[in-house]
Amino acid sequence: MTRPTPEVERLAADRLAADEARTGRRTSITVGEAWREFWRHPSPPMIAAFLVGSVVARVLAGPGAWWELLIPVTLVALFPVIEWVVHVVVLHWRPRDLGPVRIDSRLARDHRAHHADPRDLPLVFIPWKVLVWLLPAYVVVALLVVPDRTAALTLLVSVYATKAGYEWTHYLVHSDYRPRSRWYRAVWRNHRLHHYKNEHYWFTVTSAGTADRLFGTCPDPASVERSPTARALHS
Repeated sequence: MTRPTPEVERLAADRLAADEARTGRRTSITVGEAWREFWRHPSPPMIAAFLVGSVVARVLAGPGAWWELLIPVTLVALFPVIEWVVHVVVLHWRPRDLGPVRIDSRLARDHRAHHADPRDLPLVFIPWKVLVWLLPAYVVVALLVVPDRTAALTLLVSVYATKAGYEWTHYLVHSDYRPRSRWYRAVWRNHRLHHYKNEHYWFTVTSAGTADRLFGTCPDPASVERSPTARALHS
């Protein structure tokens, strides 16, 4: 877990105050207000629809083997690593030219825009144009990779649930909701360091000091210089 030093607390508070002064947005909202705003964006209802559909399908499929319980447990355990890899490899992808072809995904482009303005809430969410093909693709992959039908449906429930959890956590960190619990304060602090101090560290979003510690991207914040390119990736 990222160490909550006074320097880090001041940094997070100062950057938040500067953003609020620049945008004129409210300084604090309740969880209820954040929840209602969350559902006004396209990706939460889209993910929720697939989550509900997979839950219904799993219930209708009937009992499965006991080892299916290992699927959600394993996914939750691996999720910080998955999240870190996607963030580093996909979202922080540096555009490359392969002859006349420019290799630069929509996810990477939108993520650069997200870093340019972390307070722009629509940019916080997974683009709906990506989810249009990604959410059904999970179904195809699960049914092809997992031979047992009930296990495949259990995997889908787990995948959509973790994706919903990611969207909610990422949105909440960038919203005007202030952290109260110890766990959420650590997550909030970790992600704000990534955006406002140095984009080369603190890549996890739904946890703090997990995969970042494993991959060496969780340094003492006091030892890291503020990056001039946190708002302009690859500049």
